[in-house]
Amino acid sequence: MRNALTLSAEIRAALADGMPVVALESTVIAHGLPHPDNLETSQAMEQAVRDAGAVPATIAVVDGRIRVGLSEEDRAHLADPEADIAKLSRRDIAACVVAGGTGATTVSATMICAQAAGIEVFATGGIGGVHRGAVETMDISADLLELSRTPVLTVASGAKSILDLPKTLEYLETQGVPVLGYQTDTLPAFHSRASDLPLDHRVDTPEQAARIARLHWSLGLGGLLLCNPVPEDAALALGEVETWIDAALAEAGQAGIAGKTVTPFLLSRIAKSSGGRSLTANRALLIDNARVGAEIAIALSQRNDG
Repeated sequence: MRNALTLSAEIRAALADGMPVVALESTVIAHGLPHPDNLETSQAMEQAVRDAGAVPATIAVVDGRIRVGLSEEDRAHLADPEADIAKLSRRDIAACVVAGGTGATTVSATMICAQAAGIEVFATGGIGGVHRGAVETMDISADLLELSRTPVLTVASGAKSILDLPKTLEYLETQGVPVLGYQTDTLPAFHSRASDLPLDHRVDTPEQAARIARLHWSLGLGGLLLCNPVPEDAALALGEVETWIDAALAEAGQAGIAGKTVTPFLLSRIAKSSGGRSLTANRALLIDNARVGAEIAIALSQRNDG
């Protein structure tokens, strides 16, 4: 794996010096947000990490190399709506590298690459999960298994609201993944700050999260999910979002949309129904999760120093 990695000079130096580093995914650039919001949000996430005192490491596969830390040219190419950018999950990394291809990393792929590079914290928007109707379709994201396998702390605003949140939470419990509410007692619902799903564990400071993560890893266990609610001034009402999701799901079913294309289709329809407010919420939570990830990475690096 390391032979396929190319770390930017900044990331190499930061890791060698024991500085706090936060991994960021690239799917948000290539597939998660429309142009130019995708490029602007990626830049804002990196700036949020820097402002908090850590180093951002956006990850993608570019021309057959796993890049940890992207150039402005790399980022612009991924953000280009005319570019043919693959969407990479765990199963796709090796094939894309061997083919010399270019792809944006999802949650599972970013976790794998971050761990290979020696990065302990990853910030994203929302994880994938159990899709609605999974009893018939068996559509369950590889993100959930990756969280159980790979020793990285992931900061997210829960799972994407288009998913079956109760089943997603149950699946995480089955896989033994600690789901920590960051200053919240319930699972955030992505665009909405809270759901009716209580969480067993709450943390209120980056230091507390770092202590839990360090002990979890010392026991030889996998990843952790820290759920940070969308900022209050950008949050949407849960009932309103559910109405939009139901309409989008019905449209996707009629159009025969399935697999990797479901999530971007549904999110685009919700953005249209909300008059762009869901995009505002998405951008806000991505940036805030990057900030929280940086604070936890700093706390982890200080514990390493100790």
